[in-house]
Amino acid sequence: MKSIAIRRAATAMMAAALVLTAPGIGMAGSLAGSVGDKRFSPVLPGSIKDPCNKAYKAYVAASGHSAYATTGFIRVMDGYVLCGAKYNAPSQQEAEDLAMKSCQSGLAHYKVAAGSQCQIAASK
Repeated sequence: MKSIAIRRAATAMMAAALVLTAPGIGMAGSLAGSVGDKRFSPVLPGSIKDPCNKAYKAYVAASGHSAYATTGFIRVMDGYVLCGAKYNAPSQQEAEDLAMKSCQSGLAHYKVAAGSQCQIAASK
């Protein structure tokens, strides 16, 4: 008799714990498909085959902490857009740091004029 009462009490506690944690389970899901914290709308080239266009789409599709960095685009002065991205990093801050490094390495590689700067466009 005592074991049946203990079993019922344990079952009731487990059911209550499941009911209380169930809403949190859905919220802790994947970040895939989310734009995240969008700081500004990045200028994406018209071609879907452009590397920056592909990088932004991969950023949105990434399921973990990710970031997308890009240079500004001023139509009169700049004829280019450079970008960098990091997907599925351990933290949002690390993703932002690595995306900035990736973008800045593009600036150094192409020896772009001093007027362009990389900025984080979106991160999650």
